[in-house]
Amino acid sequence: MVEASKPAREEILGRVRRALAGVEPGYAVPPSPRIAPVSDVVAHFAERVADYRAVVERCSAADLAAGVAAALPAGARVVVPAGLTVPVPGADEDAGFTAAELDGYDAVVTEARVGIAETGTIVLDHGPGQGRRAISLVPDRHVCIVRADQVVPDVPDALPLLDPRRPHTWISGPSATSDIELDRVEGVHGPRTLHVLLVD
Repeated sequence: MVEASKPAREEILGRVRRALAGVEPGYAVPPSPRIAPVSDVVAHFAERVADYRAVVERCSAADLAAGVAAALPAGARVVVPAGLTVPVPGADEDAGFTAAELDGYDAVVTEARVGIAETGTIVLDHGPGQGRRAISLVPDRHVCIVRADQVVPDVPDALPLLDPRRPHTWISGPSATSDIELDRVEGVHGPRTLHVLLVD
């Protein structure tokens, strides 16, 4: 890049100064729009998650195990992470399976760290009950358990709950992409089906 000569530089700066004459210094940043609070954050979360073509079912803690079983196709091969608090009969606990081995599973059942109502987003931080990132991405169906007390109104409410030293996976519906003609294809980069069990 050629540096402007001193006279040219002074001429340019002079023009800028004249153009700004009478303008008050500083710039007031407009306040960020605040999202109106919703009366039922959990119901709002369920609605937003469903907007992403995910299946959302609300259930009680007593019915959770039955809800998990009903969300899994008959005869499906299922992988679960260590520390999952819900029994899944016949499932294999992840033992560091390779991507190719995980591809042989039809479904995964995990828990979540937090749910964000305004964006319909589920966040996993891959602690106990959530497993490695790979097991939530490779099987074609993800059954994810979110408890009502894990749902927060918006992203700023979620961030303090997350450990920045841990990996995070943010999920907003099933994996989907579109080509140049906007033909939607699901399951390219992750599960084709997201089934959320929202425990009241």
